[in-house]
Amino acid sequence: MTTAVTTWSLELNAPGELQPAAVPAAGAGVRIVRAEVPSPDFQRFLYTAVGGDCSWTDRLPWPPARWREVLERPGTELWVAYEHGTPAGYVELVGQDEGVVEIGYFGLLPDFRGRGIGGHLLTYGTERAWDLGGRWPGRAATRRVWVHTCSLDGPYALDNYRRRGFRVFDTVTAVPNVRPRRPLGAGSDA
Repeated sequence: MTTAVTTWSLELNAPGELQPAAVPAAGAGVRIVRAEVPSPDFQRFLYTAVGGDCSWTDRLPWPPARWREVLERPGTELWVAYEHGTPAGYVELVGQDEGVVEIGYFGLLPDFRGRGIGGHLLTYGTERAWDLGGRWPGRAATRRVWVHTCSLDGPYALDNYRRRGFRVFDTVTAVPNVRPRRPLGAGSDA
């Protein structure tokens, strides 16, 4: 039986609308670094590791060339959270036309959820969305940051966006077109 999925689109329209989460204590060993070298294998690893239990499947059929195309698109950035050197999660920023930045993907690997890293990563990623234009010559200054999440995502996703100040501007409920589930291994040909 297929269950209906609700998708919420949320936005911020000014940097001052962001409500920052607490920064993890210095001893927590959390740092966030931009992945500046486009690596389809690393991006696919993050996508499958974060989204494997949340039914992220839209990019699974992509060949490496498609992953590289997305990663090399001007205005696209990948920010990775690490805890003591281990990847904990990521946020993908997608610069769009007219000063709009989408948080294309955001999430934590299951072992790192519920520990305060997600709020910090979302805060940091949103701050980088607001200053994205300064890192990409010819891009307009950011005037809007938006994201979507759905009822298949982690149980804290929607609340995390709302706590950071994002406001819902659209809600859609639909029955998804379900495909058979494939292995999510980073090296698979799914």
